[in-house]
Amino acid sequence: MLEVPMERYEILVINLGSSSTKVAYYINDTCMVKADLAHPSEELKQYDSIWKQADMRMDAIEKFLDENGIDKGKLAAVVSRGGHTRPLTGGTYLINQVMLEESASEVYGNHACDLGLVLASRLARYGASPMTANTPVTDEFEPLARYSGLPEIERRSSFHALNHKGAARHYAKETGRDYGSLNLIVVHMGGGISVAAHKRGKMVDANNGLAGDGPFSTNRSGGLPVGSLISECFSGKYTQKQMMRRVNGEGGMLAYVGESDTLTVERRAESGDESCAMVLDAMAYQVSKEIGACAAVLAGQVDAVILTGGMAHSERLTGFIEERVGFIAPIVRYPGEYEMQSLAENAYEVLCKKQPLLIMEQGGEHV
Repeated sequence: MLEVPMERYEILVINLGSSSTKVAYYINDTCMVKADLAHPSEELKQYDSIWKQADMRMDAIEKFLDENGIDKGKLAAVVSRGGHTRPLTGGTYLINQVMLEESASEVYGNHACDLGLVLASRLARYGASPMTANTPVTDEFEPLARYSGLPEIERRSSFHALNHKGAARHYAKETGRDYGSLNLIVVHMGGGISVAAHKRGKMVDANNGLAGDGPFSTNRSGGLPVGSLISECFSGKYTQKQMMRRVNGEGGMLAYVGESDTLTVERRAESGDESCAMVLDAMAYQVSKEIGACAAVLAGQVDAVILTGGMAHSERLTGFIEERVGFIAPIVRYPGEYEMQSLAENAYEVLCKKQPLLIMEQGGEHV
């Protein structure tokens, strides 16, 4: 019996960060070539908004395509990390006009990944389908997770959903199990730190790692004592914009020791700098507490605790965390990020009709 040949899909993945553009070319779910295109701070200073960087970023992507002989007309999908819109359930979405308009409004947040939606849409004019998957506003919270303590302030799902899903699915694949059957705690440790409870394929609770909740990180304050924070806000010393910058950009490790690079702080700690040693241990301590909270969300039924993101490379941080929470479940380390692979795999599954392509509608969520 003749084997039916596998369909061959060419997929371009783009992932825009504040100072870089990551690009990768996939055939099906296999990466053929990738690049991390850095944008020097001097270059970025020319632009007073993310949106004005569109042509500069597009030129960098076009150069990558030309240098690697990639024909835009043969791409089946262009998939970008995205974008800040109304809350969405997990899955892969078509980048349509509704999504682009909501993202551009900045009502739901603003980040370089919002521009990624625009660039994917532009590149798709050559015949590809523009997509995004498991966006930062992915919302699968259980009802109890939404309570904060004040009815006017609802706990929002806003964290590193794409890397969470990617690492969790990678663990499921590696262990020969179905993600939808597992209870996992996933910890993303990067510029921000987010810890989420994954309950049978749904991220049912997490700290808001993008806007001041949970553990402090390299330059974000995480959760702060509310009374002291209110006093600081009304002290007359800071504008609202300055306070937002203090908690998201000037807080965390940077505020304590004047440095946001984890490797540098670790070297200083190893050289006898006690303040650096303490702040690293305090960060790992707070991550451990957040993992414990997620274990309670899952009623103690946890298959694994997964540590991912750039700081998962650190033996010091992960060792401290494992000492504190190793009793909960086996600790698994996946240093780095799974965002590019996760985007490609989701696009490939849509093209193979293994998952639906969801569509945002005006005034609704999706169909």
